[in-house]
Amino acid sequence: MPQYDLAIIGGGLAGAATAYYACKRGASVLLLERRDLNLGASGSNAGSIHAQIPFDPFSNLGPEWARRYAATLPLFQASIRQWGGLEDELQGHLGLSAKGGLMVAATEGDCAALRAKVEIERAAGLDVDLWDKDALDRKAPFLASGMKLGAFCGIEGKADPFAVAPLYAKRAIALGLDLRRNADVVAISAGQDGFTLKASQADFTARRVVNAAGADAARVAAMAGIHVEIEAHAIQVSVTEKRPQTLPYLLYFTGEKLTLKQSAEGGFLIGGGWPARLKGYPVVDQRSMIRNLSIAQEVVPALHGVDIVRSWAAMVNGTADWRPILGEAPEVPGFYLNLFPWMGFTAAPAVSEAIAALALGETPAVDLRGFGL
Repeated sequence: MPQYDLAIIGGGLAGAATAYYACKRGASVLLLERRDLNLGASGSNAGSIHAQIPFDPFSNLGPEWARRYAATLPLFQASIRQWGGLEDELQGHLGLSAKGGLMVAATEGDCAALRAKVEIERAAGLDVDLWDKDALDRKAPFLASGMKLGAFCGIEGKADPFAVAPLYAKRAIALGLDLRRNADVVAISAGQDGFTLKASQADFTARRVVNAAGADAARVAAMAGIHVEIEAHAIQVSVTEKRPQTLPYLLYFTGEKLTLKQSAEGGFLIGGGWPARLKGYPVVDQRSMIRNLSIAQEVVPALHGVDIVRSWAAMVNGTADWRPILGEAPEVPGFYLNLFPWMGFTAAPAVSEAIAALALGETPAVDLRGFGL
């Protein structure tokens, strides 16, 4: 068996990006995907590029949680800077738009909480502006009249989740990546010279391994004798018929779970983490879809009467504290984790390059200390 410098498990965005950055450094890289590229959360999310602390866990877990979570904000900022040059680097269209993100509140209690959250974000170095009702009327006339306060972060935006991971993989293959589809890893053993990975189609050896398996990461880690506290959640997204351009921003609502944005073609993508149903695999729950659409219409009245043309569900990974699990597993040297819950689409470029650098013995450009097991 040939021995690779690096074997990566998981063909989503984290795995494909890690493979690209490792190949770019001249490493021999193997990417193992149990089905096909981008079929999980990486290709099924709504394509939001986030920087603000999410309001739902802030409301439930409180300011102390947010101060600890704020350590992830420099990772988002570094990654968003990288997103800015990604189309040129990967030589392809990624549907990137960075016109800013706006989080709006309608009650006095939510306004107070939003102000408190913005203070924590600013202390962590994130540039966030507060828009009062007059500013919302001027800058966001698409909003319902009941919105009282907004937090605007100018670096947020969106990209096309169908395009990013496949383009990373395409460029990695051009640099020598060995991509194996339908290669379900069923056993991992560590030896003196690295690891042996038993997959459904063959066995492979590698000096280092990166677990980028997303919602399946706990199972993969367990094969190497590592316990990872990561959860799998079934959530769903919907897209509407095309409407005239109304919404330039990535929009959030503090009242109930909502992310909303409008594509260049005119369709609105409606998400926010609403639960899907499980039938052995995730399927759309109409109750979540209807409630999600109802909230979107309450916040943006122009959506009244709009038809949903497609909804889909996917498994995403999450951790109890929302923080990522990144870096080398201390009990298994040479085994690395690239697991970023909920916001992994945003963080993938900078974090994956850092993981590739670490796994190849280099010093990464962003500091991942504090995010390990």
